[in-house]
Amino acid sequence: MRNKEKLETAIEMKRIEMIRVGMTKGLSNRATVKCSQELDELLNIKRRLYANGDNKHKISIRI
Repeated sequence: MRNKEKLETAIEMKRIEMIRVGMTKGLSNRATVKCSQELDELLNIKRRLYANGDNKHKISIRI
């Protein structure tokens, strides 16, 4: 799987997790906020990669 696909998969998985946690624990719960911050981090990585026009960088994504 290419880096771009890994990043997209990680973003989608984190988004699903954040929605699930938010619905069960509430939107202001620490776990929901943490998921949101982790999603923001992934989205920022994506933005930086595409802003540089360089999606060949080696990226490390923890899922």
